Amino acid sequence: MTDWSTVSDDGFELFFGYRDEAAFSSIVDQLVSDDVASRIARRDATLWGPEAEEEAGKRLAWVGLAQESRPLVDEILGLRDLLANRGIDHVVLCGMGGSSLAPEVICATHGVELTVLDSSDPDYVRRAVEDRLDRTVVVVSSKSGSTVETDSQKRAYEKAFADADLSAQDHIVVVTDPGSPLDESARAAGYRVFNANPDVGGRYSALTAFGLVPSGLAGADIGRLLDEAEEIQPRLEFDEVDNPGLRLGALLGVANRTGVDKVVLGDKGSGIPGFGDWAEQLIAESTGKNGKGILPVVVPSLEAPNFEPSTPDEMLATIGSGVYEKAPPASGWGAAVAAPLGAQMLLWEYATVVAGRVIGINPFDQPDVESAKQAARAMLEGGGDTPSPVLTDGPVAVYATEGLLSEENTVAAAVETLLGQIDGEHGYLAVMAFLDRAGDKDFAAVRESLAARTGRPTTFGWGPRFLHSTGQYHKGGPPTGVFLQVTTEPREDLEIPGRPFTFGRFISAQAIGDAKVLADHGRPVLRLHLTDHDAGLAAVREVLG
Repeated sequence: MTDWSTVSDDGFELFFGYRDEAAFSSIVDQLVSDDVASRIARRDATLWGPEAEEEAGKRLAWVGLAQESRPLVDEILGLRDLLANRGIDHVVLCGMGGSSLAPEVICATHGVELTVLDSSDPDYVRRAVEDRLDRTVVVVSSKSGSTVETDSQKRAYEKAFADADLSAQDHIVVVTDPGSPLDESARAAGYRVFNANPDVGGRYSALTAFGLVPSGLAGADIGRLLDEAEEIQPRLEFDEVDNPGLRLGALLGVANRTGVDKVVLGDKGSGIPGFGDWAEQLIAESTGKNGKGILPVVVPSLEAPNFEPSTPDEMLATIGSGVYEKAPPASGWGAAVAAPLGAQMLLWEYATVVAGRVIGINPFDQPDVESAKQAARAMLEGGGDTPSPVLTDGPVAVYATEGLLSEENTVAAAVETLLGQIDGEHGYLAVMAFLDRAGDKDFAAVRESLAARTGRPTTFGWGPRFLHSTGQYHKGGPPTGVFLQVTTEPREDLEIPGRPFTFGRFISAQAIGDAKVLADHGRPVLRLHLTDHDAGLAAVREVLG
């Protein structure tokens, strides 16, 4: 039985459903007693224990961004006007993870066009580079300044501008941390550079230059976004039982401690398209480590006629207003959050770090993200073994972790074997598509059919985009996932200027490297490689339903 409570104020409404009211209230009371909300606002790095203190001390500046990012607004709008006077009105964002997910949801919510280039797929990159080049400003965003995907995309655009006899200095804007390799090289090249606050981690950077520069240039009302965050901020900083950040964080943390290690993120008339993809990275990368964590399962809508409330190990979180009319979540834990985008972002950031304290993890590091990058680099440098297919079925070559397959001789049989590995109580399936996110967008529909087929939580991620999001959870979280990769031969490969490898080789190395790291962690991985893109994709879609 789920009991419901609510917190509301002008501009936002928050419903909570909890299976164990006593446990939930006890944790909220303890958070209030420990002054957790005000200590977060004061940037107290000791809240997550001594092992997290050094990292937390460099990652808490996001709490003040609603005020501290104000000077950026006029600077960004001034640049937008300057570009518009030159006829430059098409904004492309080259970035990964936090550098792309926040601007994507901001621009979608504000109804303005932004081309997000967060892929190594050569067909996807080529399509972006060939679109309205003379009217394009490219925002190159990388916190570290050394993200290989972003650097490769930047190189492709620099060559395209040179080939078109256009000045790259007039068409490229850079966002990075001060003193990064990209900061230094961009200034030397004469590019316009915006420095972000270095004391903000990537997944908490929505209200820094990483979120504001591309969004503002594309036409989003970034001043209003900051207003929305500032309006809810006082509620999040007070140590009181009605603090929505404490209550949402406690809900996530207490549910997790009772064995609910997944949260379904769905929309219910919020007017914030794509919010789940942003929250997915925030929650998964912040909590999925040390064998613990919360896996977000992003679903298109909670209003689909056949939607079921969730399995017993899933909390249900609605972005939008109202409680659930059909039935309470099967787990007994749920939340419904209605608020404008800026308020939602700050609220979920507070809630995520509060949940980290309750669960007992450091919400600011990502210890398992680098391993996949290293494995991909090894492949590109010739240091990794090139796997051989276990079987070939028409236009699909099948690869698998050792011992997963035995006598299977078709794609359908291999998939059935993988799905048979899912734990019926706590397991989940992750579909990871290293494909053209625009040209192959309809492939994402396999998530719903596989979820129905398995009866288990199923996630879908575009590669390599998900490596900067749920990739941390898959390796560092509870060892309950099984993994289905789909890779392809590109329709036409694309050179990366100044690099000894192509985009096609790069994305292949990223997929193979990630599969190796997952296998090293004992996770079963099945890879379906399309030797002929169109025929192979059709065959795989038929098998997956």
